[in-house]
Amino acid sequence: QVQLVESGGGLVQPGGSLRLSCDASGRSLETYNMGWFRQAPGKEREFISAIKWSDHSTYVPYSMGIRFTISKDYAKNTMYLQMNSLKPDDTAVYYCAADHGELLRSSPSEYEYWGQGTQVTVSS
Repeated sequence: QVQLVESGGGLVQPGGSLRLSCDASGRSLETYNMGWFRQAPGKEREFISAIKWSDHSTYVPYSMGIRFTISKDYAKNTMYLQMNSLKPDDTAVYYCAADHGELLRSSPSEYEYWGQGTQVTVSS
């Protein structure tokens, strides 16, 4: 079992920045990949980015652009999502997830463990 807890969400003005954290506990993450997703009201869960815990590989779909950056602190078992130049369309619940697989994947159905989510609201 892997337990995931997100934090760092909140209300931010358009153009602002936030850094989300995902604290992981339980099993060793050495064979896991970690991902960030988000879900806005009435929309499907959307993949943001993923990172392999055992090395520095990351996966960011082209559609996400360069405003979001995924990273990790191996010693702290914590994953981060730095979000810059935030827009109202970024308003959503943000989730972290863990996938026990070889490849970095983008489908929510591939991920086994999920956090409870943290709300990000971008509004003036």
